[in-house]
Amino acid sequence: MLQSLASNSCVRLIQSHKSTWYFVSLVLGYLLYLIFGAVVFSSVELPYEDLLRQQLRAIKKQFLQENECLTEERLEQFLKKALDASNYGVSILNNASANWNWDFTSALFFASTVLSTTGYGHTVPLSDGGKAFCIIYSVIGIPFTLLFLTAVVQRIMVFSTRRPIMYIHTRWGLSKPLVAIVHATLLATLAVSCFFLIPAAIFSALEENWNFLESFYFCFISLSTIGLGDYVPGEAANQRFRELYKVGITVYLILGLIVMLVVLETFCELQQLKQLRKIFYLKKEKPQDRLAILEHDHLSFTTVSNRATPQNEDKTQPFVSVPTLVSPNDDPMIQ
Repeated sequence: MLQSLASNSCVRLIQSHKSTWYFVSLVLGYLLYLIFGAVVFSSVELPYEDLLRQQLRAIKKQFLQENECLTEERLEQFLKKALDASNYGVSILNNASANWNWDFTSALFFASTVLSTTGYGHTVPLSDGGKAFCIIYSVIGIPFTLLFLTAVVQRIMVFSTRRPIMYIHTRWGLSKPLVAIVHATLLATLAVSCFFLIPAAIFSALEENWNFLESFYFCFISLSTIGLGDYVPGEAANQRFRELYKVGITVYLILGLIVMLVVLETFCELQQLKQLRKIFYLKKEKPQDRLAILEHDHLSFTTVSNRATPQNEDKTQPFVSVPTLVSPNDDPMIQ
């Protein structure tokens, strides 16, 4: 008997806090997915890092043996300055000295990566004034960019998603959720083709050291605003039409980001995903529930008032009943 009561109370507790348990499971699932990614990346990339370290040590040792007049300390100082400059986008190589990082087209490309929060990190401000301006520019520009993208996506969604789905639903009488799923799948396929596959093929042809996988990797990292910065187009030595190339990449990034947001918003409007999201959200207080609470309070107040009314009436009645006089002749004292 006690076990059944305990189990029933546990079931009622779980059902009454179902949204909280779903949220806890979501947090645990996210942490497990994060740990899973760390384990996979570590197991895949750590051997390559160790191999690269061994190769660099061997090259350094061979260089010192071939140049005995150079000490290891002076070589370390030189390499440190070269690497620090490389972190700021400045290279000491002869074939890279012709490319400037802060001409107009490169600065335009940098501004687009800052406002879109992509941030490749291959070019950064060198001066204190540039760093201060970057902070102020980002504080104003990133909300401005979000407002701009939201307004553009809202207008595109009307013509790319809502009207086509409603037209097919009313014209052929098909199920609206089914039409929405098919439309979202076709839209995602078109976006992947036009902004991932075709640009990857173009980048692999224009960039000498990029294959198709690396070009596709750059497109995904850029349009998802991850922006690792290990692959940046237009940075090769003697790049033909470099200024025009940089402007084209800037336009590609802005248009691709808009298309990605349209696709994500289209999938977010699917009825199945809306129901899935509601599982993890806090339940809002419905107007019907609020009205029921108000009606219950009103009934309780009315009941209490009705109980108190007879007592008040008894208190206001006189102890001696006085007859009502219609005329002076009705008074016995006068008679």
